Amino acid sequence: MDFNQIIGYSLALLAGISIGMMGSGGSILTVPILVYIMHIEPVLATAYSLFIVGTSAATGSIRNIRKKQVNFKIVFGFGLASILSVFFTRTYLLPLIPDTIELANDSVISKSNFIMIIFALVMLAASSKMIKPRKKNIEFQQEIVTSFVPLAIQGILIGLIAGLVGAGGGFLIVPTLVFFAHLPMKTAIGTSVTIIAIQSLIGFAGDLIVQDIQWSVVLIFTAVSTIGVFIGMRWANKVSDKLLRQIFGWFVLAMAVFILLKEVNLSNLSV
Repeated sequence: MDFNQIIGYSLALLAGISIGMMGSGGSILTVPILVYIMHIEPVLATAYSLFIVGTSAATGSIRNIRKKQVNFKIVFGFGLASILSVFFTRTYLLPLIPDTIELANDSVISKSNFIMIIFALVMLAASSKMIKPRKKNIEFQQEIVTSFVPLAIQGILIGLIAGLVGAGGGFLIVPTLVFFAHLPMKTAIGTSVTIIAIQSLIGFAGDLIVQDIQWSVVLIFTAVSTIGVFIGMRWANKVSDKLLRQIFGWFVLAMAVFILLKEVNLSNLSV
């Protein structure tokens, strides 16, 4: 085990804490750790991320279910659609993206850089929604949306993005459940963790067909991340919904800026 692997495995704890505390952030942290610190090729890193985040989230979701912080109607409507969308994207759409993509003025960007930049741009959009203060007239409890069709449409869109970037999608699922389905923040987190667990592991099943998985790396990272999940859930119990929204938003924003700066710096655009 080299120095970069030791640092990467240590940082896996933060990825788990993020999942447990905010119902998101596992992939936001896991993918950059795997790519920038452990030097794993980005497309393969997204596959690893699906297994790591899915398994860690599955472990944490058991506790959320016991605490009745999971809305199963939303898991079914939103989750089923997003799961199918992730599997389709990982199995059929992602392999169609060429290794190099032509931009304006005859410039080109690699597939790996393209995926990471899309990842960061979507994160920026999600973070702005959570950071922006909610209007006073919507702070009161609203009726929770459980209708299958609108939830399924949202799930398909989220699954498409999550499958493309190899993320569990919590950084999009949580804001959607809070602002669209009107779930309280902590229930949105619990529901998100359950959806992420199912969706990520099914998405990973598609990658098993086309990727050569280095299981020693994946399993160690997953074990450390799972420990972090339980730490994060304990911390979340001590924080208000409003503060959790703010923490979530600023965290996603910081990671998005970091990834964009790294990719702009590292991308090899040629003319």
